[in-house]
Amino acid sequence: MAALLTPPVPPVEPVETPRHGPTRMAVSTRSTSSARRPGRDVFVDAVRALATVGIVAVHWLMPEATFDGQTLWIGNALAHGGGWTLTWVLQVLPLLFFAAGASAAYQHARHQHARLPYGSGWAGVVGARLRGVARPVAAFAGAWALTLGVLLASGLPDQAVLRLARMAPQLLWFLAVWVALVACTPLARAAWRRWRWAAVAVAVAAPLVVDLLRFGAGLEPVAWANVLLVWAVPFLLGVAYADDRSHRVIDGGRPAVAGRPVLVAVLVLAVGAMAALVRLGPYPVSMIGMPGDAVSNLAPPTAVVVAQSIAQVAAVLLARDAIVRWACGRGRDVVRVLTRRALTVYLWHLTAMFVVVGAVLLGLHARLPEPWSTDWWSTRPVWWGAFGLVLLGLVRVFGRFEVPRGRRAQRVGSPIA
Repeated sequence: MAALLTPPVPPVEPVETPRHGPTRMAVSTRSTSSARRPGRDVFVDAVRALATVGIVAVHWLMPEATFDGQTLWIGNALAHGGGWTLTWVLQVLPLLFFAAGASAAYQHARHQHARLPYGSGWAGVVGARLRGVARPVAAFAGAWALTLGVLLASGLPDQAVLRLARMAPQLLWFLAVWVALVACTPLARAAWRRWRWAAVAVAVAAPLVVDLLRFGAGLEPVAWANVLLVWAVPFLLGVAYADDRSHRVIDGGRPAVAGRPVLVAVLVLAVGAMAALVRLGPYPVSMIGMPGDAVSNLAPPTAVVVAQSIAQVAAVLLARDAIVRWACGRGRDVVRVLTRRALTVYLWHLTAMFVVVGAVLLGLHARLPEPWSTDWWSTRPVWWGAFGLVLLGLVRVFGRFEVPRGRRAQRVGSPIA
C-alpha cells in the first residue's frame, strides 16, 4: 500500500501561465527552505468559479411564488415550457465535486510530502477544513435564526415563515457530502493509482445498482445511499485529474486522464445515456426536482446524474485550454473573488433571491411575471441585477467569516477550495 501512495517526485499543483503556450509544472523540493511556494491549478479554480456561477444562475431562474396574505405558494419557473432543458446545462453540481476532488487530491499529495509533526494525519487536515467551514455556516445559521424570529414577531403567517425555514438550510447538504468525500481522499487516490479506470467503473456502477434496487425491487430507502455514491463519481474524476497532473510528465500541459478523442467519445456517450435513461426509465427530464414529478433526479440523485457528471467533466477537460486562457485573462477577477468567497456566495445566493422576491410580494404587493412569458424574459436582467446587489451586500457582510483576517487571508482561498 505504501508503494501505491508514494509518487516518483514530490507533487504540487501545476501553475498555469497566462500565455497560450504549454503549461509549466512547478516542483517543490525539501532541500531548501527558500524553495518557491507552489501555485494553484488555475483550471480547478476556474471550474469551481464557473460551477458556482452556474448554480446561482439556475436558482435565480426558478422564482415562482404568490402570497395572498395568508398562504405562501412556491413553484418553479423552470417547470414551464422548455425550462427543463436549462437544467441539463446549468445543473453543474458535478463540476463542484470535480473541483473539490482535484483540490483535495492536490492537498493530500502536499500533505504526504510535507514534514509534519508526529500524529498529523489526514484526519487533521479534514478537521481543519471542518473548522474553516464552521464559521461561515454558523454565521449563516445564526443570521437566519434571528431573521425567522423577526418575521414571526412581525405578524407574518406561521406557514410562510416555516416554509422559508425549511428552504433556507437546504444547501447545507452539499457540505456534509463534501466532508465525507474529502475524508475518503486517501482511499480515492490509492484506488485510482492502483486500478485506474476499473476504479472509476466501480464508482459508476455502484449508484446504478442502487437505482436497480430502488426501482426494480422497490427498495426505496436504499436510494439515499446515492447521496454519497453519485457524487463520488465526479469527485473521483477530480482526484484522477489532479493525481495525473501532479505525478506524470504531460506533453504540452494536457491532462493525462484521457486524450481528446476519448473525451469526445465519452461526452457523446454520456449525453446519449442521459437521453436514453430519461426516455426509457422512470426518470424525469429535468435534472432538478420539479413540482408534481413523482421522482427527482437530485433528491436523492439518480443514474441520470451519473451520466450528466461524466458528460460535464469530459466537456470541461475538452475545453481546458480555453478555460485557462479565460481564467488568466478576462475571467481573472471572477476566479479570484470566487476562489476566496465561493462558500459565502453558495450559502447566501438563495437568501438574496428571497429578499428581493419577498420585497415584491410583501412590500409592493405585486405579482411575479408569468414564467416564460415575454414579460418574464424581458425583466430577467432587472431581477438578476436586484439579486446581485443584495448578494453583494451579503458577501460584504458575511464574507469575513469565510477567510481569517490578516496576512493569512491573502494566501488562502475558500475552505471548500
